[in-house]
Amino acid sequence: MDVLGGLTTEAFLRDYWQKKPLVIRQALPGYRCPITADELAGLACEDAVESRIVIEQDEGKPWQLHNGPFTPERFASLPPTHWTLLIQGLDHWAPEIADVLEAFRFIPNWRLDDIMASYAPQGGSVGPHYDQYDVFLLQVEGQREWTFGGHCDHTAPRVEGTPLRILSSWDGEETVVLEPGDMLYLPPGIGHHGVALNDCITLSIGFRAPSMDDILTGYTDFLCSQTDASQHFTDPGLKPQNNPGAIGPQVIGELEAMIRDKLSDRRQLALWFGQFSTAPKSLDIVVPAEDPLAPDALLERLRHQEPLRWNEGSRFAFHELDDETALFVDGERYLLRGEARELAPILCRSANVDADLLVPLLEEPALAELVTALHNQGSLYFE
Repeated sequence: MDVLGGLTTEAFLRDYWQKKPLVIRQALPGYRCPITADELAGLACEDAVESRIVIEQDEGKPWQLHNGPFTPERFASLPPTHWTLLIQGLDHWAPEIADVLEAFRFIPNWRLDDIMASYAPQGGSVGPHYDQYDVFLLQVEGQREWTFGGHCDHTAPRVEGTPLRILSSWDGEETVVLEPGDMLYLPPGIGHHGVALNDCITLSIGFRAPSMDDILTGYTDFLCSQTDASQHFTDPGLKPQNNPGAIGPQVIGELEAMIRDKLSDRRQLALWFGQFSTAPKSLDIVVPAEDPLAPDALLERLRHQEPLRWNEGSRFAFHELDDETALFVDGERYLLRGEARELAPILCRSANVDADLLVPLLEEPALAELVTALHNQGSLYFE
């Protein structure tokens, strides 16, 4: 699937990614949404599914947010127009939706967040706003009008009386109507406002980036969990000073050296980031297999060409170290050496694992046991 409308991935990443919006006509021509509006409403009634309803005017209050799960009666009480149902992580619950992600593998797996579905009747919207992540807005049913443009940040004025971050004085630079199969790419910080022209469904393929807070707190927590974290500051060269209240420059220098020593370990940083970036978003999705397999049974099914794929809520990535490859699956790491290093790129290339490449490697018992463990813990499954 050529979701960039004939634009090469090199040109897209160079000219548009995190730089400026792009309208792509017929990114997925002929694509029919496999999930109906009624099925989205059914998912919104499930405890494990993250769902929201946004109503533009709710008892005199602007842009009110309601969090699920909902009851079927809740949908009967909604106004006929000007509301939106949002289903987060739809790809986690529907393999046929998750397959759309295969068209976006030109962006690293670790950047992927999820696919959110937005259903709205005529006039439905979540208001003018901006996001802190990259998003591809794929129209899959009905028509939606998008106005977008202009960079926004935390200083932009917002509408009062709503829990949502709705921009109060924003004028977009361009307006387009997306038909089924059309797509709009928006980088972080770009203001946008989508309004349903009729009953419509939009899929938002979101790509995350960790904040500085995520990075600093996550990595320091990781370092503190290591065995040498109990090391204390030492000052065997302490000398008399004129005022005992002074913190001398040599103290700051030694503290800086301690911190730099820990932060300069690129191997540790890579191992932390691989585990951090592949931690599953939903623990309700990645659950142990109901029917655990033994390695020989798994290998036999692969030889019979049974399709093996990632759990829709799982994350796979790898990193090449000097003498080994670190494979990361759902927040865990596995260090591979020698010929076993070939396993990581095969498992991480696609959600649909290539059995022809995998089977020869699984002749090695240790690798067969590893892949079987990934199946039994729920990260992989046979269709």
